[in-house]
Amino acid sequence: MKNKNIIKILIMIFAMLSWQSCTDLEEEILDNVTSVPETGGGGGGGGGGGGINIGAPYSVLFSGTANHNSYFSIQEVSTDEVVIPQRGADWYDGGTWLRVHRHEYTPQEDGFNNAWNDTYRGVFECNTLLQDADVQADATITAEVKVLRAYFYFRLLDTFGNVKIVTTPGEDAAQSSRDDVFDFIESEILDNIDDLSIGNDASTYGRINRWAASALLAKLYLNSEVYTGTPRWQDAIDAADEVINSGLFGLSPNYEDVFSANNTQNGEHIWVVPFDQATGTGFNLAMMTLHYPSQLTFRLSQQPWNGYCTLEEFYNSYEDGDERKENNFLTGPQVDVNGNIVGDVGFENGNNGGPADPDGLQINYTPEVNMLEPNALRQAGARLFKFTFALEATDNLDNDYPIFRLGDILLTKAEAIARLNGDWNDTETIMLVNMLRERADATLYTAGEMDENEFLAERGREVFIEGWRRQDLIRFGAWGNEWWEKPAHSNANLELYPIPQAQLNVDPALSQNPGY
Repeated sequence: MKNKNIIKILIMIFAMLSWQSCTDLEEEILDNVTSVPETGGGGGGGGGGGGINIGAPYSVLFSGTANHNSYFSIQEVSTDEVVIPQRGADWYDGGTWLRVHRHEYTPQEDGFNNAWNDTYRGVFECNTLLQDADVQADATITAEVKVLRAYFYFRLLDTFGNVKIVTTPGEDAAQSSRDDVFDFIESEILDNIDDLSIGNDASTYGRINRWAASALLAKLYLNSEVYTGTPRWQDAIDAADEVINSGLFGLSPNYEDVFSANNTQNGEHIWVVPFDQATGTGFNLAMMTLHYPSQLTFRLSQQPWNGYCTLEEFYNSYEDGDERKENNFLTGPQVDVNGNIVGDVGFENGNNGGPADPDGLQINYTPEVNMLEPNALRQAGARLFKFTFALEATDNLDNDYPIFRLGDILLTKAEAIARLNGDWNDTETIMLVNMLRERADATLYTAGEMDENEFLAERGREVFIEGWRRQDLIRFGAWGNEWWEKPAHSNANLELYPIPQAQLNVDPALSQNPGY
């Protein structure tokens, strides 16, 4: 394991020139999203808008999807796969991430308020665009913006539940029930999906097209029983099949290629946020997870923050030889790009223990985390390495972040089939899951080996840190389970986050979710 991580780093050194050659492609595609000088129809979904700039709502995804203290954090740190330990004076942050991890969160948590603001900012930008006469004259662009708005409401539905459905800038609305928000999202997608582009090329990359809308529908229906009390398993299967049977997407031969620093237009991507170091910033995972001296390992422009890591039990849920384990985590002794020891200078005899070297104790990422607070070891915890860090990266990564990808949609269909048929060992379910395990060189499941808990574990292994774990735990009835440094609880109210106190303070018409 240790050797493989070192080899992976050395490979990145030799690959640096070829990675740099991909930058122009990424920036060109990003321009279609954040600048959008020409919208374009893209493959049969209707004509373009001739210079309509629809970048504003998409730009919200760059600041609210994969960075610290917003949507990503509240969806991941609250689960059994990601934690932010307090490392002495570092990362206490008023105790907010300790409370989120333990499910002791309150309406005062900044992460909730930031996620709320980021998501509603996306809604606002969509509503503003829909007032534009040029947008209104173009059915394809109107449909795209409306389904993008539906995606923002899907986030609000999932996290906060009972929210206001606002469709016009400056208007107010009564707070809607979760059922009504679900119905709004569904109708917005169904009413507009036929007007969306059916293209799957550079003109639609990073944008809502028919396939992104179908993937969103599949996710909406997969969680329908949680959101409304009514299961929609067949609808989830049908929506997933729209994507699968399109023939436009295929599993990447290598799992790591889906998430690498040059993963632009990977054939598995359905809809992504096309992050870029220069023109599409906001993906700062390297900063969030790496120990400070690991700056030397990747020649980062800034020193990392030494925060996020995975739980030991989650790390150990992968069997040895599963390539996802090798790809998703960084463990073991750390060296710089020249193979020299990377040491924790000043902590030779400090809280890491062990012998010292002349430059400080060598950083050695250990899967074990000794405690959640107050003095987690500075090197403790396997680090989040799924989105491989390119050499000489800034504090922003080039990796595109998939919101929907084929691997996840295959699991969506597999689960819906199992639930519809009441059989976790359904032949098609096992076949779909094994497609992903075969790619990862993991042991294939045979009949009788699958159950609900194993399927949940397999989803975690495949879609680690893609923002779905909280949703999955709730759907599988595991949100109240005990895990490391979090006691078991039976408080169903915690399945919805509290409406942020800051929002209640400025809008007395909002009512708090039950239990807060």
